[in-house]
Amino acid sequence: MEELLKRIVVDPKVMGGKPVIRGTRITVDLILELLASGMTSEEIAKDYKISIEDVRAALLYAAKILGREEIMVV
Repeated sequence: MEELLKRIVVDPKVMGGKPVIRGTRITVDLILELLASGMTSEEIAKDYKISIEDVRAALLYAAKILGREEIMVV
């Protein structure tokens, strides 16, 4: 699974430092929004000329980031 994360890069010179699919300007948050809107991984991969593994990498990256979040109940 860690191999998938190598597909995601963060570079301040690309898309303002948002996490993107390596070699593209396709952001992780765009992929998540497309999935939430009902597009399939296959549709996203075809429409944005990326691989299914890139879509999976975006999901894994988001899961790892959210897994670090602390929830404070007041």
